[in-house]
Amino acid sequence: MAFNSILRKSGSFARALAVAGQLTKNSNLGHRSLHFTAINQHQHKDSFVPRFHFSSVASKKKPTSDENLLRVIESEIECAQETDDHNAAEEVPGNFPFKIIDSPGQQTIMLERTYQDEEIKVEVHMPDLVTGEENDDDNDNQSERTAQSSIPLSISVHKKDGPYLEFNCVGYPDEIVIDGLSVKNPDLTEDQVAYEGPGFQTLDENLQKSFHKYLEIRGIKPSTTNFLHEYMINKDSKEYLVWLNKLKSFVQA
Repeated sequence: MAFNSILRKSGSFARALAVAGQLTKNSNLGHRSLHFTAINQHQHKDSFVPRFHFSSVASKKKPTSDENLLRVIESEIECAQETDDHNAAEEVPGNFPFKIIDSPGQQTIMLERTYQDEEIKVEVHMPDLVTGEENDDDNDNQSERTAQSSIPLSISVHKKDGPYLEFNCVGYPDEIVIDGLSVKNPDLTEDQVAYEGPGFQTLDENLQKSFHKYLEIRGIKPSTTNFLHEYMINKDSKEYLVWLNKLKSFVQA
């Protein structure tokens, strides 16, 4: 483009000189004066045209990485709103024995109840959903459990002041598995390590069954954990949507 512009300007300059020569023949003006006039006219005509001018049109602004991230987050929010029943309110069964303490933004919920002279607290975690992967090395019972969704529970049973029982359990659709049982002493200092007993599965079978019954009487049974499973799935959907909106606000700030 610049080279063609030079050629066009050169041709214009030549034409100006030719006009000057013709005028020299047909008038009394001196050749030197006309030549100077022609050159001045040529320069004046091209004075508004840059000689080596490139396009000054600004290129379109490309989106930044933050803008791209924001669009992805907004798309995920829209998808979560459409696919997840985040506004669903799980109806608490009439025979549900616990008070539910659900604090927004928390990973867990707390259950509380009084049974006779005992204070029972249950920390309920987000459910472990089925992935479809099974371990061939597991025994039949464990393989069947890995094919089911589950919900982890931490249960404590208090009697006034002093030691209390703590159970670590996993709730499946048709059963509750006790993974651990220990006697906790709140008076122990941090540098003291209490003996927590043998693994629960190594206890006498009758003792295991008795502790399962002990928890069932206090409200820890499959009907309870099945409700909690659905409740925590809904909570997970709500918390995920809140989390996405917090991300969006941070990126926009």
